[in-house]
Amino acid sequence: MAARSRAELEDKLRSKQIGEETITEILDKYEDWGLVNDQEFAEMYVRSRSTSRKLARPALRRELADKGITGDIADEALAQRTDEDEREDARTLVRKKIKRGADLNDRTVREKELRRLASMLARRGYSPGVAFDVAKQELHIVGEEEFDDLP
Repeated sequence: MAARSRAELEDKLRSKQIGEETITEILDKYEDWGLVNDQEFAEMYVRSRSTSRKLARPALRRELADKGITGDIADEALAQRTDEDEREDARTLVRKKIKRGADLNDRTVREKELRRLASMLARRGYSPGVAFDVAKQELHIVGEEEFDDLP
């Protein structure tokens, strides 16, 4: 069974037509027994999603809010991620998604690829500054590598 936040469990129990008082009693007991812990859930969720999907903090914050985790609990969980962690994840994503073989010497092709990569990063929660900076750097590196491969 997947880990769940208290808010998710409340929603699930409500959907089963269980009364509010009973829901509160059940979840309070689960917390006492250590079966429900929003702090641990949030930290695990941030680690998991930042590793598997390479999401930036703003996207992770939105996902946590969707799961009922906000405020200090979300802030503490997101504090695990540093700016450098996010930049490295962005580099990894760009390296994986960059179109090899594209004529990066052609300005139009290069700018189109830059916009495509920056948009992909933005959808994962990266700021426009980081997205364009990382995409530009990686395109430059790939362009140099392709130039070095010429006879």
